[in-house]
Amino acid sequence: MKNRPLDHNPTTPALQHDLWHSRSSCPLAAHRLFLFILLSIILFLSPSAAWSQLAGTLSLAGNGPEQTTIEAMAQAFEKANPRVYVDILWEKDSNPLELVQTGHAHIAITGAAARELRATQIGWDGIGILVHFSNFTKDATLQQVADIFSGKIKEWSEVGGPESRILLINRPDDLTIRKTFESRLGILGKTPQTATMIAADDMVVKTVVGTLPPLSAVAYVPLSTGRSAVSHGVAVRLLQIDHVEPETPTVQDGRYSLRRPLLLLSPHDPNALVDAFTDFALSPIGQAIVGETYVPMLSQ
Repeated sequence: MKNRPLDHNPTTPALQHDLWHSRSSCPLAAHRLFLFILLSIILFLSPSAAWSQLAGTLSLAGNGPEQTTIEAMAQAFEKANPRVYVDILWEKDSNPLELVQTGHAHIAITGAAARELRATQIGWDGIGILVHFSNFTKDATLQQVADIFSGKIKEWSEVGGPESRILLINRPDDLTIRKTFESRLGILGKTPQTATMIAADDMVVKTVVGTLPPLSAVAYVPLSTGRSAVSHGVAVRLLQIDHVEPETPTVQDGRYSLRRPLLLLSPHDPNALVDAFTDFALSPIGQAIVGETYVPMLSQ
């Protein structure tokens, strides 16, 4: 198949990280080193299984929080395929679907499927409901969460919490997490306009930490962000939903229902590089990279 021309941009904007979600920590670096050692062994023992005959340029487009995961995946894929260059187009205000549809990228990384593109799921990202640690509300039903974020429930005492008003924190409507969240709860377009609008995950966490009664804040964030904040001792907690803890196994098997898929979207036309990268993302190495931040797929 003849590939369509692409606008190449080898310079990828640096991803901003907060102090509790640094990707440069020693345990993560050691884990990444282990992955590349394992990949090297696989290449040495079984080069034909590692797509070593591939050559060309593969362009990936996105605008969400998956950038670091995709960069690590691209680096590992290039190592497995020395004759392949992966071009990452990652801009907050870009439209990954449009880049694929117009031939400027081969794969879009997103959390929502598009009817005209082939979708391959490579993992899950749970959506965590974040409150201040002093808020003794620990559990809510899915319907209560919908009622909180649609403005029907205005006091924490209505869900077994403190005698304080609820300060809603919403996300911009161009973020995939908002579309997934509102769709899952059946509240598309119903969040009160008085809600505080915050785009960056780290600012959401800081706002929840800094907002105490009588205005007790609540927000929704990627589960990876919320769990990282909790594990680093930040004064926040994640609510159980219908008595289910937001953990990797419960997101993976669907018991924790607030989740969004991590998807690779590409044209239906056959493309060896696209197929190879998709297979790689679902391989043990690819799934280990996904699992560093997100929830990998259940093993078949």
